[in-house]
Amino acid sequence: MSDRIYMSSPDVGKLEEEYILNALHSGWIAPLGPDVDKFEQEIASRVGRSYAVALSSGTAALHLALLAQGVGPGTVVLTASMTFAATANAICYTGAEPYFIDCLHKTGNMDPELLAKTIPELLGAGERISAIVPVDLLGKAVDYTAIQAVADEYGIPVIADAAESLGATHKNRPVGSWGQSAVFSFNGNKIMTTSGGGMLVTDDSNVAARVRHLATQAREPAVHYEHAEIGYNYRLSNLLAAIGRAQLRRLDEMIDRRRALRTFYKSIFDDVDGVHVFGGDQDGEDNCWLTSIVVDPKRAGFRSDDLRSALTAQNIESRPLWKPMHLQPVFKSSRAKVNGSSESLFEQGLTLPSGSVLQPQEVDFVEAVIKKFLLDQR
Repeated sequence: MSDRIYMSSPDVGKLEEEYILNALHSGWIAPLGPDVDKFEQEIASRVGRSYAVALSSGTAALHLALLAQGVGPGTVVLTASMTFAATANAICYTGAEPYFIDCLHKTGNMDPELLAKTIPELLGAGERISAIVPVDLLGKAVDYTAIQAVADEYGIPVIADAAESLGATHKNRPVGSWGQSAVFSFNGNKIMTTSGGGMLVTDDSNVAARVRHLATQAREPAVHYEHAEIGYNYRLSNLLAAIGRAQLRRLDEMIDRRRALRTFYKSIFDDVDGVHVFGGDQDGEDNCWLTSIVVDPKRAGFRSDDLRSALTAQNIESRPLWKPMHLQPVFKSSRAKVNGSSESLFEQGLTLPSGSVLQPQEVDFVEAVIKKFLLDQR
């Protein structure tokens, strides 16, 4: 095929066109407006929260969630090492120190036992832990039950980075309903998109009000422009919120299509020694945003990067799993509690085309390329 097959392209169509044209014709072009209000209400209802605040990105949502919780200089935030840089960056924006916790090899999510070991060590040294930020990797919910229990023992707030996991569940509760607050991303490659955007959800009216205030340049309620503190231009536009509302109506359909792709990849690799679909036993709770495989080169006889090269040669996008934050040059001086799991997943993991917009002929082509690669390894 001549056209590139992407890992997770936006899935938009007639319904999104209808919603954005209605918003455009309404005259509400600037940030805020009726579609923003409705989008917030609909997301809050979807995840069972009292409040939602639509923002310009998932990173912005996490930044303000941290600020609203009082995170700042002189404090430590415990977060996942196996994540995208935005999680750690948002912590740094506040002036707090990110401290990275390694993951469970099975899921790639924060290891609750490592978390439980780290907290008393830091508190015993007189350090202040202002928050715990677990991350739902590739749409797989972390073990919120275990993490919340550890957090409650020490009275530390949990802010859930659910950027990748809208539509997933843990213990039959929607992702986003866990923690003092949670954040979602609607970036172009996410399971649903507003082109760019994010959302904070919470049951705390004070947190919601604080985030709204900070997101609109911290403007005071005066006739003139009055500012008593530093604010941010972080609100979502009404036009993008309209796209989000259409996407939310289609969310379950898009999850079903990605889940079908997960099943498709399992059928290819189930009989391949040394290769397994990453986190595949969580399919009932996973939103299947991205499907990855993990390759044990000693058993499989090839490396994940060998398959990536074969896919790239055929104009098919694939990518290693996240490089852990504690290995990133920018965080080389940051502290971490590691067990080797995230490093292993980075070395052996490969994320495959997973988008709900993939057409049958594209899926067939990906299958043919993978099967030819596997046959060539024999």
